[in-house]
Order: sequence, then structure tokens, then C-alpha cells
Amino acid sequence: MTNFKDYLNEQLQQNPELREEYDALEPEFSFMQAMIDARRETGITQKQLAERTGISQGDINKFESGGGNPSIRTVKRIAAGLGMRVKIEFQPMTWV
Repeated sequence: MTNFKDYLNEQLQQNPELREEYDALEPEFSFMQAMIDARRETGITQKQLAERTGISQGDINKFESGGGNPSIRTVKRIAAGLGMRVKIEFQPMTWV
């Protein structure tokens, strides 16, 4: 049985349009994963992060699940609530 990552990689290689759409969503995926990883690393719950930032737990959940689009100001509040800072960088595009 094939696992999801193998299946996804196969589909991305076979379908250039899917690959383009997937790559276009990479910044959102990266943000979601970075937020989840940082929160887990600090050992706090979504509720605790909400209390520290004044952002509702529902919004924290939305950001972690990709259902929200936080402003940079909000991202900075989240980072501060985690005892961290935000680093944004631009990277050259790679053409596949």
C-alpha cells in the first residue's frame, strides 16, 4: 500500500498543473506548519496561545488549519505569544 506522501509525489510529477497549484500554496502550508511546530515546541495549547495574544482560539485554530489569512501584524502577535520573533524572507523562484 502506498502512503500519502508517495502518492502525492507521484501525482505532482505526472501533472504539471497540479504541481503549479501545489507550489503556489507552499507559503500558506509553510506558515501553518511553522505555527503548529512553534506552538508544540513551546508546549502550549491553542487556548493558552489565545490568552497570551488576545486572538480567539477559533482564529488560532483557523490559522493552523489553513482557514484564515492573518496579517503580518497578527503573525507578529502570535510569535510574541510564543516568545519568538517573525522572520520573513524572499527566495528566488525555482523553475521545474
